[in-house]
Amino acid sequence: MKFFVDTADTNEIQDLAEAGLLDGVTTNPSLIMKAGRPFKEVIAEICKLVPGPVSAEVTALDAETMIAEGRHLAEIAENVAVKVPLTWDGLKACRTLSNEGHMVNVTLCFNATQALMAGRAGATFVSPFIGRIDDLGNDGMELISEIRQIYDNYDYIETQILAASIRTPNHVKMSALAGADVATVPPAVLRSLVKHPLTDKGIETFVADWAKTGQTIL
Repeated sequence: MKFFVDTADTNEIQDLAEAGLLDGVTTNPSLIMKAGRPFKEVIAEICKLVPGPVSAEVTALDAETMIAEGRHLAEIAENVAVKVPLTWDGLKACRTLSNEGHMVNVTLCFNATQALMAGRAGATFVSPFIGRIDDLGNDGMELISEIRQIYDNYDYIETQILAASIRTPNHVKMSALAGADVATVPPAVLRSLVKHPLTDKGIETFVADWAKTGQTIL
């Protein structure tokens, strides 16, 4: 599974990228608002920090303007993935932009038939929002499994499943088990994936025992 981080905070992105475990970044208008900086400036900086896909979202609702905005966003850097909503107009824009060679992330997916349509439209990524589905009392992981099965049935669909709206480390684990290609994760959740109390306890024990030997490695 690949890991994207879901933020527009360039300091966080730089720190996470230095670990060599970050494959891309997703942003949205809400995250850009939190950054408090010009949209295109933030996207350009992120694209320099991360060689992988960086999702930048259109704001238009009609296909023609989405396409125009998408082309403009794609000019910022080669690794921009134009983010469009999973609507009829969004799928039209996806088809056009994909045919022009641009990466497209079709977002706000909430059922398997929507994901099938995104695959048909040539999306690079489809983003099912598993946390929001859970909020409604349904099972977001079931959706990931359904999309995986559908995509695996058809060789012509090359769309990657990008698990989004992830809230917990368990969401990441279950997404991986269900076959998601990518998880886009808030920075705090991404950092928490390496944590376990028994790991911390083991380190404490090793450090204490090593100190008793009076030795040094360097």
